[in-house]
Amino acid sequence: MAPRPEDERFMAAAIRLSRRHLGLTSTNPSVGCVIVKDGVVLGSAVTALGGRPHAEPQALAEAGEAARGATAYVSLEPCSHYGRTPPCAEALIAYGVARVVISVTDPDQRVSGRGINMLREAGIEVDAGILETEGRRALAGYLMRQTRNRPYVTLKLAISADGMIGKMGEGQVRITGDISRAQVQMLRAESDAILVGIGTAISDDPELTCRLPGLEDRSPLRIVIDENLQLPLGGKLVRTARQYPVIAVAANPPSFDDNTDNAFMARRAALDAAGVEVLQSNLGEPGELLEALGTRGISSLLVEGGAKTARRFLAADLVDRILLFQGPSHIGKRGIESPVLKSNIPASFMHIGESRFGDDRCDEFERGF
Repeated sequence: MAPRPEDERFMAAAIRLSRRHLGLTSTNPSVGCVIVKDGVVLGSAVTALGGRPHAEPQALAEAGEAARGATAYVSLEPCSHYGRTPPCAEALIAYGVARVVISVTDPDQRVSGRGINMLREAGIEVDAGILETEGRRALAGYLMRQTRNRPYVTLKLAISADGMIGKMGEGQVRITGDISRAQVQMLRAESDAILVGIGTAISDDPELTCRLPGLEDRSPLRIVIDENLQLPLGGKLVRTARQYPVIAVAANPPSFDDNTDNAFMARRAALDAAGVEVLQSNLGEPGELLEALGTRGISSLLVEGGAKTARRFLAADLVDRILLFQGPSHIGKRGIESPVLKSNIPASFMHIGESRFGDDRCDEFERGF
């Protein structure tokens, strides 16, 4: 049967719900579910922290007996396999829903199409692909890890009016205002991991945590590209490593002579003692690092800087979304040029929106996958 006029409205609600727990559901996707009958929402839920229980059984339990004959709006195809919990498709059948509306079909081979078939075989009407573009954006990290075994990569840059991201020898330079900076904190809260280069780690001494009041526990895994393990032991990243995990990514293998190798191993031991994990990788192939992160269940990675690191991921064609926050001020002489501007975005990216945050503008670009 054809989709109904109200389908997009309730699916939009399910997708909004799904975003609440982005970055907090372990290897499971953050899914939203809304149970509706006669235009009234009877139950709603998002995948629980840590990934279980899933959204559907929670929303069904809230609706109770009233779920019989209702419509369930789900942002991702209900699972059909037994894991730590019974299949969500089975729960929808048991509660007697009459119809299930799905935004995105699950690419997981254990599910892909099987959840829909299970529902239809039970006599439940199923419509899929409702607000699919919006659903795929909300599930981008999960979908990327399922299909390409790597996290979805967002490159975020703060750019001055004259196209600079910093100033040589100045450390951290304030380019955007408070509203934009709060938006970046939300990006961190929604990401599994955040990555910077060693130059940024040394010059800016960032903490890379989520500093929005009440959301500190949503701080992402912090990663530093640190070829020779130069991460300062007295810096904020190392000092907070036991509270908020840090990975230093070193060259693999280090091409040193014996004396240099001994110094490298000493630095590694010092970082290890401070609670920093050292991961060795082929830094000439950043895809190797992304695959290693994907095997750890990291679905979304926010790349924040600096210029060399941004260029590394752009050159390897491993950036999926670009966010350009542009402030009104000029940096001028000794400015560090942005690796990408609105005027020279790679042709594979599409401009999908512009937002205003006070005096700042944010342009968003993405490419399909």
